[in-house]
Amino acid sequence: MSTKIKRGADALVESMQTAGVSNVFTLSGNHIMPIFDAVYDHKIKLIHTRHEAAAVHMADSWARLTGEIGIAMVTGGPGHANAVSALYTAGMAESPLVLLSGHAPINQLGMGAFQEMAQVDIAAPLTKASWVCKSVSELPSDFAKAVSIAKSGRPGPVHISLPSDVLDNAFDSSTSMPKAADFEPIPMKADKLVINEMITALLKAKKPLVLTGPMMQSQAGRKVLASLEASLGIPVIGMESPRGIGDPCLGAFSEVLAQSDCVLLLGKKLDFTLKFGKAPNFNQDCVFFQIDPEITEIERTKRAVGSKLQLSACTDVHSAIQAIIELNGHTASVAREWQTEVHAAIAYRPAAWSSAPSSPNKLHPAQALAPLQAILDSHPESVLVSDGGEIGQWAQACLKAPNRVINGVAGSIGAGLPFATAASLARPGAPVVAVVGDGTFGFHSSEIDTAVRYQLPFLLIVGNDACWNAEHQIQIREYGQARVIGCELLPTHYEKVCAAFGGFGELVTEKEQVLPAAHRAIASKLPSCLNIMIDGVPAPSIRRS
Repeated sequence: MSTKIKRGADALVESMQTAGVSNVFTLSGNHIMPIFDAVYDHKIKLIHTRHEAAAVHMADSWARLTGEIGIAMVTGGPGHANAVSALYTAGMAESPLVLLSGHAPINQLGMGAFQEMAQVDIAAPLTKASWVCKSVSELPSDFAKAVSIAKSGRPGPVHISLPSDVLDNAFDSSTSMPKAADFEPIPMKADKLVINEMITALLKAKKPLVLTGPMMQSQAGRKVLASLEASLGIPVIGMESPRGIGDPCLGAFSEVLAQSDCVLLLGKKLDFTLKFGKAPNFNQDCVFFQIDPEITEIERTKRAVGSKLQLSACTDVHSAIQAIIELNGHTASVAREWQTEVHAAIAYRPAAWSSAPSSPNKLHPAQALAPLQAILDSHPESVLVSDGGEIGQWAQACLKAPNRVINGVAGSIGAGLPFATAASLARPGAPVVAVVGDGTFGFHSSEIDTAVRYQLPFLLIVGNDACWNAEHQIQIREYGQARVIGCELLPTHYEKVCAAFGGFGELVTEKEQVLPAAHRAIASKLPSCLNIMIDGVPAPSIRRS
């Protein structure tokens, strides 16, 4: 191929290469064919999915696991509309990605163009920024701007619509192209005076806590948080679940949270996951500090707790952590016993789970999942993927791994299989264990085909209780067993569905079968499904007494 850039699509792909993009998760369509053609002569790999929402979920998973920008690319009109719902999950997970959507040509807008749609308006509420690229000369710089915005402050998704004529039009080779620095996040300077004041107050408190949000829950992020905790001597707790303080992954954390006298919200929103900072979930006399990249979040906290928010600073979390570690020349006065107590509460799991009763030919979720820890412990880069619903909560309570991708604060379901596909790409050679419900399996089961085509193995665990169990449990709790309706499913052979797509599948009905079946699945080196028949029990609610 000539080194001279001929089209807008070529300029866009060159900009992607400068940004370090290695994979684009996509589904083909009329409007984006010029980009497919432009990529052909470059090293960027197209991962071609079966549904546009799955492409976004894969970009989301890739971004969380690698720290790189996730790129999803779909066609215009209905392709764009299919992709948009997945932006909510990514946004609530604070995952940096860019959605590139094909778009009707500019010279036909308002004339009833093919698949003409107000795409920017549709994506805007779910993104940090959303716009149409208006000219071929702006394509490379628009992409650089999108990547920088997605990474800056509170990370999240950004959308650009790409009109087909802009992609096809000639690109002036004299136009300046973005440099690597143009794709970097824009740091927000930390107010060191305020942060130093926070440090002093935190170290004087008897039972302080630092709470962080989803953006810091990657493997790399958790290492940074460990350094912060070591510096301060104060428990630093990461939160990314819609169950919030009741997240089974956090064990009996709610018990110690209620004792805290001082809480620093370090990029953690004071939202429903924290019960809006109200008693009895928080001590009535607890005071709050907040560091957040969005002034609107600080203002919302003020409305929730009033004068209890004593100090705040608007800066990005990474800049704030760097400043805290640099400024902390104090001698920690926090009792070591408090740190030990907090971590003991988080680690607590009821011993009774190991002997929980189950029905004939069915397993209790804890017994179905616990043996899989051996798989996750077998590799330093193993990945746990957990979807939503009751089975997802059992997975988060029973299993842990160096890398984790969950449905996130959005509380959505359905992304587990696309998450696992991208996780296999991001961590080649490492076991990927993905736990989903039988309802979830129906959302993106065809992505098994994607995983087979690209040779991306994973172990998919389907907790099969023939029910939308989360909603089923709500109905029982709120309306009574006699008024259960509309949550029934069939006890389908999902393992056969996986095999039909070219993967490996086994049905499991006894706890002794779980680990041997898992080993056979991994040995197949295929996308695999263990269809485990389970009792439809509620998600765990962990209390020590």
